[in-house]
Amino acid sequence: MTALYYLLGVVIFVVAILASIGLHEFGHMIPAKKFGGKVTQWFVGFGPTVWSKQVGETEYGIKAIPLGGYVKIVGMLPPGGEELDEDRAHPVYDEDGNRVVRIRKSNTGLFTQLISDARAAEWEHVKAGDEDRLFYKMAWWKKVIVMAGGPTVNLLIAFAIFAPIFAFYGNAGDVRITPEVGEVSRCIVPVAEDGRECTARELREDPTPAVEAGLQEGDRFVSWNGTEITGWEQLQSVIRANADGEAEIVVERDGELVTLEADTTVQLRPTSATDATLTQVGFLGIVPAAELATGGPIYTLDQMGDMTVQTVQALGTLPLKVWDVAQAIAGVEERDPNGPVSIVGGGRIAGETAASDRFPLLEKTISLLMLIAAFNFFIGMFNFVPLLPLDGGHIAGALYEAVRRGVARVTGRPDPGYVDVAKLLPVAYVMASVLLVLGLVLIVGDIVAPIDLEL
Repeated sequence: MTALYYLLGVVIFVVAILASIGLHEFGHMIPAKKFGGKVTQWFVGFGPTVWSKQVGETEYGIKAIPLGGYVKIVGMLPPGGEELDEDRAHPVYDEDGNRVVRIRKSNTGLFTQLISDARAAEWEHVKAGDEDRLFYKMAWWKKVIVMAGGPTVNLLIAFAIFAPIFAFYGNAGDVRITPEVGEVSRCIVPVAEDGRECTARELREDPTPAVEAGLQEGDRFVSWNGTEITGWEQLQSVIRANADGEAEIVVERDGELVTLEADTTVQLRPTSATDATLTQVGFLGIVPAAELATGGPIYTLDQMGDMTVQTVQALGTLPLKVWDVAQAIAGVEERDPNGPVSIVGGGRIAGETAASDRFPLLEKTISLLMLIAAFNFFIGMFNFVPLLPLDGGHIAGALYEAVRRGVARVTGRPDPGYVDVAKLLPVAYVMASVLLVLGLVLIVGDIVAPIDLEL
């Protein structure tokens, strides 16, 4: 049965991520078509085609390697100087209606040839009548909407998952300590031995002041020696300041106010959560209750704003984190449980969470949904990085075009025309190679040295 639950968790995660990828591509395709662009392909996956169906001018399908997806929008690259002048002035089409592009012979280098080949491959998809439907001819703001549509869909998916969870279940990343008794310590244990079980003798001879006062789990502090209690930090301060004195405590228990008498004792305890220096302070013997913060759409957006900052910081250290994964593969160091994972690692986490018997079904479901949301959030943010071949690279090109043309218009200079993103293809090839290496390292790491969840 455990194996079945594991498989179910993996399948649910993989299907959800593939569906997210498909929706990401719809986020590009739908506005592209609305703006009159021509989209010839919509595919989830790469490599050999497993299934496809032609609907109108667009082929929809699934490919064998489920590590991404793409849409083919015709005319992403404008014609460049490599195309023969007569072909630019008088386009030529073959008997199937495909644009024929002849490229000048050039000996200027590998990257120039790669750019030329990319343009030629791009224009093979241009047919007679497509001249006014080419992507590069769209207004800059239309290009931004088309390219931002994909990652925006991922962020909307993340929001659609986060919002109801944060509203009705709570945010496990925002735990708030309350002035409520979560646990009553049964005996006084030296701080160096904190966490161990009480002995029978200690239960008889060294009960905590909380036990002697009759405090119970679930009691919420209302006042301490007449001072109204509004939070855990305030309660902790008055307990510590009470030293070995007496205290009149008012707690709310089952909807009623109950008054208790306590005699705190003095014990060595850390000065604060951030300072481990031991200090003699008043001691009661309770562990506060913790509750997950909840909130509506505004709270969710605020949390996603914090996630954005954390994601940007994580992207800056991603190569170093992947290097740590490579060292874990080599057995040099342990895998960082908070480090990056691939879709393979995500599937493993989903499977282990589903198969664990430590959590009830609700918590398993919430964990799986949060994992799916986190992947969507990262995919969305990552694609906004302003470098080709990511969506953000095309967005940056469109914004640069808007600025360049705007400056020319204001200063009375001639229109500089469309931005030629093909000139940045060398950057795209290098970036794609880096991403491929990083992805492969993470996949191998998730297989050879997976993160230990200790479930």
